Amino acid sequence: MMPGAPAIMAAMSTNLYFVYPGDLDAATGGYHYDRRLISELLDMGLQVHPVALPQCSLAMENNSRQQVRERLAAIPDQAVVIVDGLALGVLDEEAQAEAKRLRLIALCHHPLALESGLDEAQQRALFDSEKRALESVRVTLVTSDNTRRILVDDYSVPDDCITVAVPGVDKQTFAACTGDPPRLLTVATLTQRKAHDVLIDALAGLVELGWQARFVGGDHFDPDWVQQLRQRAANAGLRERIEFAGSVPDIFPEYLEADVFVLPSRFEGYGMVFAEALAAGLPIIAARAGAVPDLVPEKASLLVPPDDASALGDAIRRLLTQEGLRQQLQDGAREVASTLPNWQDSAKKVFELVMGVNQS
Repeated sequence: MMPGAPAIMAAMSTNLYFVYPGDLDAATGGYHYDRRLISELLDMGLQVHPVALPQCSLAMENNSRQQVRERLAAIPDQAVVIVDGLALGVLDEEAQAEAKRLRLIALCHHPLALESGLDEAQQRALFDSEKRALESVRVTLVTSDNTRRILVDDYSVPDDCITVAVPGVDKQTFAACTGDPPRLLTVATLTQRKAHDVLIDALAGLVELGWQARFVGGDHFDPDWVQQLRQRAANAGLRERIEFAGSVPDIFPEYLEADVFVLPSRFEGYGMVFAEALAAGLPIIAARAGAVPDLVPEKASLLVPPDDASALGDAIRRLLTQEGLRQQLQDGAREVASTLPNWQDSAKKVFELVMGVNQS
């Protein structure tokens, strides 16, 4: 739903600066959320100015950090600024320095300290940095109720300072789900949090069944981990049955050609790919982690404990062998598809948040 005419008129004089690290065209759920928000907010009349920062981390080099400071300093006084959490969470000093001059809005997809593969010292450093950064902003935008609960309970962010705008999903044609053998689709960047290793181990115990697996997602974020995954699949004798497809220019044909969606992430701040799979009417197998149980209902899925390859394998086996189960979950996914929010719904919440901060 578009804002009314008075709101659009007010928006046309409102400048929003949208700050993000790295490449806005990167094929991840977080960047997709950023891109769609920018596009929808422009359609609603806001003057949106994307601001690209270098890749940000606690260990970023001094020249990169200086670039960050210069680009933030170039934003006009009292401007409304959304800062993606991938940058904000490690820019606590910069956020504190700009807090009075700029009207900062944090966009938190999920806390950085919950990323997989971190040691205790890294988790603590990220937690402390992000907590300080969040204390410097006026309001926080999150993509799920699960992330809202974490920020309230663990980061002491006031509940009334958080707005939830879940990602939207575009309506699409339902998948036929008639593949022979069935195609198991995974859509996720190849990082440790997505638990492709657990899925490979689960599939290694199902070699006597008919299936093909396709792993779609960026493979350049953690090359060492990708090499480990490929070797793991080879060692399990699955080189011919698991296809590492990398990034693809158009993700939606992948859903239409699949029969089952499988992704056992160790944590999800929301999980846009689950919504996309539901929109395509795909039965889902996933881990009961983060926001996944809030998004993926039982009528459309089999959920298992995180990091449990045995339970994951049992769920896949059930779906492939139990008569009627795939059709039952497929019907459930198609039913859920009609209830998913669209991108206009999500952007309207952000629009209202931006206009409120601009008037404060």
